[in-house]
Amino acid sequence: MSGVITFLSDFGLQDDFVGTCHGVIKRIAPEVEVIDITHGIPPQAVLQGALVLCNTIPYMPVGVHLAVVDPGVGGARRPLALRDEGGRVYIGPDNGLLIPAAERTGGIVAAHELANPDYALNPVSRTFHGRDLFSPAAAHVSTGVDLQELGPPLAVDTLARLDLPVPDLTPERILATVLYIDHYGNVQLNVNTEQLEDVGIVPGSKVELELRGERYFAVAARTFADARPGDIILYEDAYDNVALAISQGNAAQMLGSHAGDPVVVRSV
Repeated sequence: MSGVITFLSDFGLQDDFVGTCHGVIKRIAPEVEVIDITHGIPPQAVLQGALVLCNTIPYMPVGVHLAVVDPGVGGARRPLALRDEGGRVYIGPDNGLLIPAAERTGGIVAAHELANPDYALNPVSRTFHGRDLFSPAAAHVSTGVDLQELGPPLAVDTLARLDLPVPDLTPERILATVLYIDHYGNVQLNVNTEQLEDVGIVPGSKVELELRGERYFAVAARTFADARPGDIILYEDAYDNVALAISQGNAAQMLGSHAGDPVVVRSV
């Protein structure tokens, strides 16, 4: 196994949670390199964490991928280790967080519950499995421990999955959903450019948006430079998703949008 662990969470950076997990990993696997994807996932936002992990995983080295967005910590959800067809290992909760990334990179070929106390801290806190279960398991796997040693196998079809929103298209409009809002206030939608073209929206098109009971006008653009400062643009982001932005501004703040909001997109 590669000596790389990637790490994604909703822990933020104000508290000690991320640093403590790094410390646990390094005590077990001092030579491992830890790449922090982000710890800025909104608290308990499992879907947003899953989407960010799925978007970024193709750019990460093959290794162990630790992800912790875990509102069900201490409850009935299972702690997991998954392996995909390409040899990547995913460590995290059985709440759907890991599945989109694992399926994007070849599909899941093995799943095990983290149940062997030899590869966890003792005692295991009821509220900090990131420290006591997931980080130790990731570190041990990075040193060569096989998934079978971590706990019993699980049937892949029993794993929890997320309901990913699907856009509703008619010839006149798209009913989309806000998936994620980044640090700059750009608003990612569950739409791709082919679906925009299906309703007649191409770069340069004028677009009407209906969001949270308000209507706005935007322009479909290839880059931020194609719009004037303050204009709302509809563009394809770096992960091939369609997003809303404001040239030199914060679209989420101006539109009052949040993850999960419906957005109607029409050509005008």
